[in-house]
Amino acid sequence: MDSSAVRLSMVAKLAQQGIADPRVLQAMGRVERHRFVDTALVNQAYEDTSLPIGLGQTISKPGVVSRMLELLYQGHAGQLGRILEIGTGCGYQAAVLSYLCKEVYSIERLRGLHDKARENLRHFRLVNVHLLFGDGMLGYAKGAPYAGIIAAAGGDAVPQAWIDQLAVGGRLVAPVSAGATSPARQALVVIDKTSQGLRQTVMEAVHFVPLKSGVD
Repeated sequence: MDSSAVRLSMVAKLAQQGIADPRVLQAMGRVERHRFVDTALVNQAYEDTSLPIGLGQTISKPGVVSRMLELLYQGHAGQLGRILEIGTGCGYQAAVLSYLCKEVYSIERLRGLHDKARENLRHFRLVNVHLLFGDGMLGYAKGAPYAGIIAAAGGDAVPQAWIDQLAVGGRLVAPVSAGATSPARQALVVIDKTSQGLRQTVMEAVHFVPLKSGVD
C-alpha cells in the first residue's frame, strides 16, 4: 500500500484540528499507520479513529496521539532526550516518538502485544526504540531519569514510580480517571516536575483503556 497521499491528508486534517507543532506533524506524516493494524482494517488506518489491535486493546486516534505528543513537547525548542512510554500497544506511538526524541523506552504488560509491536517495528529499523515487557505501573527505573513520560492507559492516579522517574524539568502526559463516582470518565493530565515541586494541569476529556498492574 502506497500511503503517502493519505498520510499527507491525515496530517492536513490534524493541522485543521489545531495541532500546530511542525515537529509533531512531520513525525505523524513519516510513520505508516497501516502497518500497525490488521489487514482487514487497513482502509481505515488513516481515519481519525481508534481501532482494535487485539487482547481488548486499541490503537489510539491520530488526533489523540498528536495532541499528547504536542503537550509533551510544548516549550521545548529542540529534540527531547529519553522518553518513557507506558503501554506500547501495537508500537505505533513509539514509532512516532522515535522521530521526536533521542531515545524511547516503551513498556507493555501484555506479552501478545509486546511481541506484535516488536514484529510491527522491525520494518522501520528504529535503533533508538527499546521495547520492554513488564508492569508499566512500575515504570522502568534503569532508564531514569526521563525527560518525558507518556501513558496510553488511565488509572485513578498517576503512579508515584512515574513521578520519581521523571527528571526535574521533565513533563508527564497521561489520562487519569475522574474517580470512584465515574471511573469511566478520564481527562488528560499534564504534570511538570520543577525544582520547586510538581505542577499539574488538567486538560480535556479523553477515553483510554484502564491502567492495570502486573503482566499477562
